[in-house]
Amino acid sequence: MGQCVTKCKNPTSSLGSKSGDKESSSKSHHKKNSGTCGGGGHKEESSSKAPSELSNGTKAVDVALETPVALAVIRDPRKEEHAADRDGLSLLRIEQLFCCYKDEQDDAILEEGMERFCNDLCVNPAEFRVLIIAWKFQAATMCKFTRKEFVEGCKAIQADSLDGICSRFPCMLLEARGEESFKDLYRFTFQFGLDAEEGQRSLQRDIAIALWRLVFTQDTPTILERWLDFLAENPSGVRGISRDTWNMFLNFTQAIGPDLSNYSEDEAWPSLFDTFVEWEMERRKKEEEAQRARDEGEDGWRCTETKSSPGTDRLETTEGSRGSQTWGGH
Repeated sequence: MGQCVTKCKNPTSSLGSKSGDKESSSKSHHKKNSGTCGGGGHKEESSSKAPSELSNGTKAVDVALETPVALAVIRDPRKEEHAADRDGLSLLRIEQLFCCYKDEQDDAILEEGMERFCNDLCVNPAEFRVLIIAWKFQAATMCKFTRKEFVEGCKAIQADSLDGICSRFPCMLLEARGEESFKDLYRFTFQFGLDAEEGQRSLQRDIAIALWRLVFTQDTPTILERWLDFLAENPSGVRGISRDTWNMFLNFTQAIGPDLSNYSEDEAWPSLFDTFVEWEMERRKKEEEAQRARDEGEDGWRCTETKSSPGTDRLETTEGSRGSQTWGGH
């Protein structure tokens, strides 16, 4: 990754640019006044030059007026490079890192810059670690980091370089396993998935499915895949996922067991959950009937399949059959 380097012109290059004209005028004035003074006039010229001119011909009054401006603009880049906040982070390095990926027209990192940022971090833009970064940066929109989000996010995770961000991944992943932290991450994910510019208030079904699978990467509830299958197979009945449904699903995974036996429609669950439980129980019933039919078919097949016992004239059923059959014969 190339480093972004900023350059500034030396503001002192224009100081005293007209000093040569002023000097000639001053000397001409002194010669006219000293023409009849002889040596005394020369001494007077020398004494008057000392306080009014510097060795380079620039008048002292010019320096007095322009020097404060120069001092206000000139900075020591070495000191600025190492300028750090109270936590020891280099704010300049954070800003430079942001500039490496920011859009040319917008003061933000957009989709193209985000891809390069993820590539330099050696992460897939669609993986859980990127969601973790977005959460820590408190990003308001997918595929976008504003300057403020990026700078404040780097300060929050205590990193001012790519290596620094990478080194924080283990801690951030561990933090996301905490109950309260995960609840915060989970709620953030819903807001993150909305299109703020379009004023969305609910998640599109396909986006919600992808985000549910993503946010539960580290700790996947047993019922999750059944829930996602239900949403995928009922596109007409699920137009979007509201914030209430999203938040309550986390409570659902924690309060209701995988067998759904303790689910009650009398409790204040969203109506979509009632539909899901009915759908899931019916699916399980059909699956059990199909399995029972398969088992009975296998048992019947075992009862009719026979094999010959070596060295005898007796035929017997295979192991595990319900009974045995023998045919006499000499």
